[in-house]
Amino acid sequence: MQTYVALLYSIILGEGRRVVMADLKAMAEGLGLRNVRTLVATGNLVFEARTTDSGKLEQRLETAFEKTFGRHVDIIVRSAEEWLKLAAGNPFPGDSAEAGDQVAVRVMRKPAPVEGVAALQAYAAEDEKVLPFAGDIWVVFSRERPSSRLLAAMNHKRLGIGTSRNWNTVRKLAEMVGSRAVGKGRIP
Repeated sequence: MQTYVALLYSIILGEGRRVVMADLKAMAEGLGLRNVRTLVATGNLVFEARTTDSGKLEQRLETAFEKTFGRHVDIIVRSAEEWLKLAAGNPFPGDSAEAGDQVAVRVMRKPAPVEGVAALQAYAAEDEKVLPFAGDIWVVFSRERPSSRLLAAMNHKRLGIGTSRNWNTVRKLAEMVGSRAVGKGRIP
């Protein structure tokens, strides 16, 4: 058995309805996934399954989600080892320690295109940072501005399928999959 993290892109079903985490957990358990756990109400699953290709798990989860909830949602799956590497690769440990909710990673299904990431620089405010790392995109959002042009620019059309999680969520998911040495910045 292998532990996995699954990230749902958007779990709003329309007309202000969100997916209830208990229903999402039940859906995953219905697929035979074990030790299914959720983190916050924004579509984060941790579960155990037979070791397999993450792409196959993504397809199974997406199909089950559409059947259960009536709409398609992109789902990104990473093994526990891959998730811990992602968390350890945080290129902004100082910013993460200061404001974990302002540092985020866009977790990509396929590596982010170099030209798409380069184009994001034009949308970054002076106090924002963008850095590709191992196919994903790490960002430090402005603490001074309530809205960021950068966030809107980080879309599927420009970058491909992916979903963003802030450092606080990345760190908590790393704790859930087994890292006991999780700090406020890097995960050793």
